[in-house]
Amino acid sequence: MDPIVSTDWLAARLKEPDLRIVAAPFFMPGDDRTPKGEFEKGHIPGSVLFDIEQISDHANPLPHMLSAPGAFAEAVGRLGISDGDRIVVYDHAGLLSAGRVWWNFRAMGHDEVYVLDGGLPRWIAERRPLASGPVTSVRQTFTPVFRPALVRDIQQVEKALETGVQVLDARARDRFQGLAPEPRPIPSGHMPGAFNTPHAELIENGALKSREALAALFRGEGVDVDKPIITTCGSGVSAAIIALALARLGKWDAPVYDGSWTEWASTPGAAIVTGPT
Repeated sequence: MDPIVSTDWLAARLKEPDLRIVAAPFFMPGDDRTPKGEFEKGHIPGSVLFDIEQISDHANPLPHMLSAPGAFAEAVGRLGISDGDRIVVYDHAGLLSAGRVWWNFRAMGHDEVYVLDGGLPRWIAERRPLASGPVTSVRQTFTPVFRPALVRDIQQVEKALETGVQVLDARARDRFQGLAPEPRPIPSGHMPGAFNTPHAELIENGALKSREALAALFRGEGVDVDKPIITTCGSGVSAAIIALALARLGKWDAPVYDGSWTEWASTPGAAIVTGPT
């Protein structure tokens, strides 16, 4: 089984009644674009908008933290998504935030969720149809079955590092080494003992690399994919790309540290290391 589906696969199934197409545009702090604005400019026909800032835990000051199951169910039910649906997620960057939404659904117990290979840029490059404007959906019932095994908090990550569990950080190497600033007002650097597996190196032409290339990349970083892994990044978005890559290799159980570096670097006493590993 592969967590990725092709544009050909999706184009052939656009009108199937149990298929839900989910757009997941996301922009870093300081970007003037908005998910709603970009969605309404152009989206795959039949899509609904999943805004990861809106569908998140608003009681938590950290960005786009995973919603409580009931709130998540209410939000995606309003998008017209039900328990029996197959879901295909895509984003406007090729592959960035689609992995986060894929992980959101899996953390809520929904297995029939996939990511579109190459996202909206590939769809457009292939001259496939587009729709524009706002979308309304018929409310459906979504029943969450929360999987805590796919989520980690800071205490669990601290314990994992102490016991030698592999923690893979998806941030760029200069941020990981403390040589470049973070997009948020926190110090750069990394957790002691963490590996650096930049999400950009898992991607080629806006799509997740092949199984063979991913396996070689993890080996080259000294990562043993057969041993426990926790994924992390700046704020829990690109960490899900590592989880997606591991799923492509048949390792479906890699949890995401939801608070990621934003939480870690903001926590008094949390160890911060700079330089290469």
